[in-house]
Amino acid sequence: MDDITKSEEKNENRPGSDGSEHKDDKYEKICFMCRRSESQAGKMISLPGQITVCQDCMQKSFDAMNDPQIRNMLNLQNFTGMKNFPDMGMINLDYIREQMKPPKGVKKPEAAKEEKKAQKAVFDIRSLPAPHKIKAALDDYVIGQEYAKKVISVAVYNHYKRVKTDTNSFEDIEIEKSNMLMIGPTGSGKTYLVKTLSRLLDVPLALADATALTEAGYIGDDVESVLSKLLSAADNDVEKAQNGIVFIDEIDKLAKKQNTNQRDVSGESVQQGLLKLLEGSDVEVPVGATSKNAMVPMTTINTKNILFICGGAFPGIEDIIKTRLTSSSAMGFESRLKDFYDDDPDILTKVTTQDLRDYGMIPEFIGRLPMVFALRKLDRDMLVRILKEPKNAILKQYQKLLELDEVRLEFDDGSLEAIADQALSRDTGARALRSVIEEFMLDIMYEIPKDDNIGKVLITREYIEHTGGPVVTMRGINSALLTGPEA
Repeated sequence: MDDITKSEEKNENRPGSDGSEHKDDKYEKICFMCRRSESQAGKMISLPGQITVCQDCMQKSFDAMNDPQIRNMLNLQNFTGMKNFPDMGMINLDYIREQMKPPKGVKKPEAAKEEKKAQKAVFDIRSLPAPHKIKAALDDYVIGQEYAKKVISVAVYNHYKRVKTDTNSFEDIEIEKSNMLMIGPTGSGKTYLVKTLSRLLDVPLALADATALTEAGYIGDDVESVLSKLLSAADNDVEKAQNGIVFIDEIDKLAKKQNTNQRDVSGESVQQGLLKLLEGSDVEVPVGATSKNAMVPMTTINTKNILFICGGAFPGIEDIIKTRLTSSSAMGFESRLKDFYDDDPDILTKVTTQDLRDYGMIPEFIGRLPMVFALRKLDRDMLVRILKEPKNAILKQYQKLLELDEVRLEFDDGSLEAIADQALSRDTGARALRSVIEEFMLDIMYEIPKDDNIGKVLITREYIEHTGGPVVTMRGINSALLTGPEA
């Protein structure tokens, strides 16, 4: 009996057996017959000589042994025991062991994931940039909005400092996260600000559209779909997703509808569904789907360390703010007329939670977004700076395109001001800049490749205002002014 016990212990410790040494191996088992890995073919069957075979190939082998032709070939018709089994000495087991070594780089998914985490951590509190460095990095891409960049830099720094220092270790004080609500007119940079921030901090970011969310049970996306997008952005890594950022755009479309005669399945009910996500709780999330059903796998995500940023234009809230500010009597020394704030460009900065409630946001939802700040409407000077100063400015993009044709593209100051004026008239913020530039650059991008002698193009105010043409410099020639249909 003791000999049998010692033999079992020896087999358990042998490499390639089911002992602990094999469990610690970071490489996957490979089927000797079909060469599939363990993650592809399933659990392997271990045979003597460190040979592993998948269950499919083993079953095919048993089926082949019952084939009369195979039995005749191997002389198994009179097989009665192991002593009559064909001689296996002709098989080179050393060659088989050599072939069974996993190819370089084929590792277990768990081992590969651990190595990836070790190489590049999601965050390190020692390398987390200070708020002024975060803002300085944002300045390279986002023009203006100084107050908004300062607020978001401090909020993100405090949030991830709280995450990485593990506030659960503090017995006296538990630091809560600070979700944010950005209010700003269309084209002021709300979404672009969050995208830039996520790229700088290297964290998974999910961009969700509140207009697609509906109450559970109705056609549309469930509120958990915002976490499904975050999980997808984190490569289905739950731990990484739990430290990500979720940006819910068009949040103002969830305001309570004034008409109460019909059921509101995409307004107040969605606000109520988002409460548990914003607060921080364990949420069942469908993997790779936008709604829960029996055919979709589920996973649990804790939203305690997920930073939620909501943004919306809130059209019409200016009137609510003006009504509140001018609600006092129109008589007396400190009275203000009803049109006192009509020309105030910073009227959104005076927004309060009461204004948001009057707009249609429920108090429970507003309470879970403690940081409320507004973005300024872009003026002419800011649009001119947006054209030329950011690292990926639209003018630099067109200059790079023409460099591929060995043509230099330049803009004078008058042309930049004319572009900004036309963009302001469209009242769509920075988005209008590209539409204006696309219009006047169409002819230039079409005509330039026709002539290889063109070396430089100067865009003037007259060309933008359709009163002249661009100044085109030919190679080896001083300059020529093109006007009319050739411009």
